[in-house]
Amino acid sequence: MEDAAADKLPEPLHRYFKQGSAGGISVGEATAAWSSYRFRPRILTDVSTVDLRTTVLGTPVDVPVLVAPSTLQRQADPGGEAAMAAGVAAANSLLGVSSNAGTTFADIGAAGAPWWLQIYVVKNRNVTLHMLDAAVAAGARAIVLTADTPVVGRKEDDGPTVWEAVQPGHLLANLEEDDYLPEDLAKADDLTPDVIGWLSERTGLPVVVKGVLRGDDAKRCADAGAAGVIVSNHGGRQLDGSISTARALPEVAEALVGTDVELYVDGGIRRGEHVLAALALGARAVFVGRPALWALSVAGSAGVTRLIRDLGDELEHAIRLVGCPRVADLSPDLITR
Repeated sequence: MEDAAADKLPEPLHRYFKQGSAGGISVGEATAAWSSYRFRPRILTDVSTVDLRTTVLGTPVDVPVLVAPSTLQRQADPGGEAAMAAGVAAANSLLGVSSNAGTTFADIGAAGAPWWLQIYVVKNRNVTLHMLDAAVAAGARAIVLTADTPVVGRKEDDGPTVWEAVQPGHLLANLEEDDYLPEDLAKADDLTPDVIGWLSERTGLPVVVKGVLRGDDAKRCADAGAAGVIVSNHGGRQLDGSISTARALPEVAEALVGTDVELYVDGGIRRGEHVLAALALGARAVFVGRPALWALSVAGSAGVTRLIRDLGDELEHAIRLVGCPRVADLSPDLITR
């Protein structure tokens, strides 16, 4: 699917979607880290009926595979985030929406998928507040605070960058250009756990913290009122050399034992067996980012629906073979390294 997308997309756009930061160490390790896990299947268990359903912050989904927030989707498909949302809705899943989206929140919400807003808190807090208010008005169900970006990770481009080719209107569709200056969008580098409560009070929505790679940080987020955390290294696009999410997940899961905080993970998940490993290690659901962009680029909404369903089919196959008929009953004893 990525090869088909590469044939279709302009080279700078494909490179932007695919690349990691600096030397590409973290992005290069992500999928291999999931593939390094080994299963300890149970035998002689009744798997004639399998249940993949779960809920994410109270929203039911058919399979525990969600779509991660990403930008420049209108460069991949004319329908952009609305097309992505339609594909997610058809699969009865949930969508993360980037605060940089090139489609209005109202149009995304009209596509019918439940969605969470990913937010960068910027130095001009009024810009952030405007974005939050627009998302609440359009029906966002949660706020995803990206916490790993005090500055944007360094990308090393050889050739024209994507920013030289972005079409007007394909970025920041939920802000009016007269409402901000470029410097207003600089990422806030002074955030503390107090921002979790600030976001929750402003929106009345649960807050999920994205970018957690340590157990102690997960506990700090829980203590500050987070409803969920996403184990993520930003797809290998921030600090290069950051630990893979497959390696970070067990420590974070252990730190959240005894809390009501829901745990999610993204980064490098490409197969149903990877989803199985993540769920067994404590994740409630996984997010996929680049695969959803490839699917949208190649086949629009239908491609996104097929991606989610195919991963669900692979997960159903794997869960039967591991001898555990419900995702809710998966446990770490099924996994070794």
